[in-house]
Amino acid sequence: MQARKSSAAVCPCGSGKHLGDCCGVFHAGLSLQQYAPTPEALMRSRYSAYVLGDIAYLLATWHPSTAPGELELHASTKWLELDVRHAASTGDAGVVEFVARYRVNGRGERMHETSRFVRENGRWYYIDGVMQR
Repeated sequence: MQARKSSAAVCPCGSGKHLGDCCGVFHAGLSLQQYAPTPEALMRSRYSAYVLGDIAYLLATWHPSTAPGELELHASTKWLELDVRHAASTGDAGVVEFVARYRVNGRGERMHETSRFVRENGRWYYIDGVMQR
């Protein structure tokens, strides 16, 4: 299930930019080799992909060593807000700490995670994340 938004819509990642000038560039650009340039940009684009239901992008940006074979997004989940708390990279490794707020069947939830990223052949991939309290 994918809820497409106009490229003129505000990007779900919280940047304040239009989707077409922000995460949408990376969502559309995989075939053109336009990849997120930093772990934070990849994190934001992945969050936007969750909001938009773009499973193909999520799987394409997940490192093959940790990626699930398939991914199902639940229609009852409504993503509300992304707050990036910290982002850093050294060489080809990066981390992003974030809090994502969402609703499941009308009940407010939050996910606080520190995600790990790796760069291979100039492209960043999501490895995994550790949930924070």
